Amino acid sequence: MRGPRMSICLSSCVLLLSLSVSACAQTREVQDRNLAEYMEYADEPVDHFRFWRLTSWELVGPQKLVVWPTLKEAYLLTVDQPCTELEWAKAISLTSSAHTVSARFDFVDVGRERCRIMEIRPIDYAQYRKDRRASE
Repeated sequence: MRGPRMSICLSSCVLLLSLSVSACAQTREVQDRNLAEYMEYADEPVDHFRFWRLTSWELVGPQKLVVWPTLKEAYLLTVDQPCTELEWAKAISLTSSAHTVSARFDFVDVGRERCRIMEIRPIDYAQYRKDRRASE
């Protein structure tokens, strides 16, 4: 493949690559902003939390995510590096023992990767939601 076709193909590839890098950078900005907001409501690290099922989750950094084991309860988790699949994950799961997720013992499972949970910080989610409603 030479000539105009090669040039068009190459131009298309460069455009797609720059769009995906741009989208990733924009997403990182949103993650950083959301992490800063959650950190305002995060308590000191705890060793564990009770866990029955994962209601929701949100990526807020390359190694940080917020998980909701219930609709009213949220935790900021920091996982060990590298956890390369987390940034692109569409779904995750958490390991637990006796319905308890423990720092340094349990994992965030992402695809074929297991990322050890290094830190757990409870988030005062009721206050977070109250403040968000007041600012709207």
